[in-house]
Amino acid sequence: MSRAPELCSSELSPGLLARKVGAEMIGTFGLVFVGCGAVMVNEMTNGGVTHVGVSAAFGLVIMVMIFATGHVSGAHFNPAVTIAFAATGRFPWRQVLPYLIGQFAAAWLAATLLVLILGQVGGVGATVPIASANQSLALETVLTFFLMFVITAVATDARASGGMAAVAIGGTVALAAVFGGPISGASMNPARTLGPALASGEVAHLWVYFAGPLVGAALGAFAYDLVCCGDERTEAKGCC
Repeated sequence: MSRAPELCSSELSPGLLARKVGAEMIGTFGLVFVGCGAVMVNEMTNGGVTHVGVSAAFGLVIMVMIFATGHVSGAHFNPAVTIAFAATGRFPWRQVLPYLIGQFAAAWLAATLLVLILGQVGGVGATVPIASANQSLALETVLTFFLMFVITAVATDARASGGMAAVAIGGTVALAAVFGGPISGASMNPARTLGPALASGEVAHLWVYFAGPLVGAALGAFAYDLVCCGDERTEAKGCC
């Protein structure tokens, strides 16, 4: 993911904004196609991929897509991340809607292509509460909090090692999926949930996967502001 000074620039030509949104679409498409595809293949092969393998697929695709597109678009791939960045002044609000449209559209396209290739198996990787909706809501909120805290720390603070941002963020996604996947699906991403939900018809609990990540991401970004800001405010340009 790119540094905050690049993310916060709002003076963009239509062509540059289109390229940034295009990069977001490619990254989000890759996330859903590979991650949800791993869920579907695991179902088709009676557990051949394994739960840990599925978790690794989500983490690895996030990592490589951040390396590939972070310098172009900031590599959000997640409406909750985009909104949280805007809410904390790290991303211009005028670019939020184009980013969200691109992310949601790419997620739906990836899920639709998976259905065309693999069929209606594994719920197209849709995230649904395994236990109660409230448990999943709480888990999605907490997992997204930590994800956004890590993203804000490694991808926007000028003092952090930017070259390792993709590894840290991908690792956080994989760890969250290992832990939370069996309970909530560990979506942490409204686009990742909506695309497979529309393709599979599993739309009953969409509110869980919108409310939890949106609240968790905002809390995570603001929490990092609280711990990183202080006398270092000037030096850490991406921090505050």
